[in-house]
Amino acid sequence: MNENLFSSFITPTMMGFPIVTLIIMFPSMLFPSTNRLINNRLIAIQQWLIHLTSKQMMMIHNQTGQKWSLMLMSLIMFIGSTNLLGLLPHSFTPTTQLSMNLGMAIPLWMGTVTMGFRYKTKASLAHFLPQGTPLPLIPMLIIIETISLFIQPMALAVRLTANITAGHLLIHLIGGATLALLSISTTTALITFIILILLTILEFAVALIQAYVFTLLVSLYLHDNT
Repeated sequence: MNENLFSSFITPTMMGFPIVTLIIMFPSMLFPSTNRLINNRLIAIQQWLIHLTSKQMMMIHNQTGQKWSLMLMSLIMFIGSTNLLGLLPHSFTPTTQLSMNLGMAIPLWMGTVTMGFRYKTKASLAHFLPQGTPLPLIPMLIIIETISLFIQPMALAVRLTANITAGHLLIHLIGGATLALLSISTTTALITFIILILLTILEFAVALIQAYVFTLLVSLYLHDNT
């Protein structure tokens, strides 16, 4: 109980060197590839889920946007597997770090905006000034639309960071409360433990949903600019 509440969010080190790179590379080992004609059930289910998600996410895109399908599927698999691994005891979740989420959000957002100015220059510039805007409001609307454009990657990163961090803190607090109540009231501790189990199940869903939401928003930004 004397452990710091935010100690699980500290970047882990080994012999003084950060091992975040190894942690980030670890989820890629969970998705093995095979050259067999007939796959086992695990790989078959994995490929079916990837195909279903890819089909649903890329159906709104034209031929230019569909070139991003491999990157978007790699993104959702990486974020989802990282979030799920972070729910294991004594593990580290890289997606709780705002710097890492910004490192994913900014290049992807910048790529979509660059493609928009390249392939749909007039439409991209038209977003800064809606049609029928009164003349006195033109400077203010241009400033507002510019700010809203540049805040998109920040919103992506903060949304993912806040949701994953809040879930981890709730699990930590309720788990600590369960241990504290165990010596005071067994009934209350049992009720708290049931709440903890339900919250853990919810966090498994949140881990997958946040990966989908992050990738879906990047996909929508891409759709608006291609």
